[in-house]
Amino acid sequence: MNDKAENKVEELKGKAKEAVGDATDNEQWQAEGKAEQGKANVKQAGEKIKDAVKGVRD
Repeated sequence: MNDKAENKVEELKGKAKEAVGDATDNEQWQAEGKAEQGKANVKQAGEKIKDAVKGVRD
């Protein structure tokens, strides 16, 4: 459960960074925010797969 929370926090940080980048027209922050969100989403997908595999084994 801890990994899921960390991934969600990372996603939210990415969204915040992207929003600040949008507000200030800072393309670097926009790109970094999107990248952080993408990274978090990939991790979340991995957690979902682990949960599904665990459910099949149980």
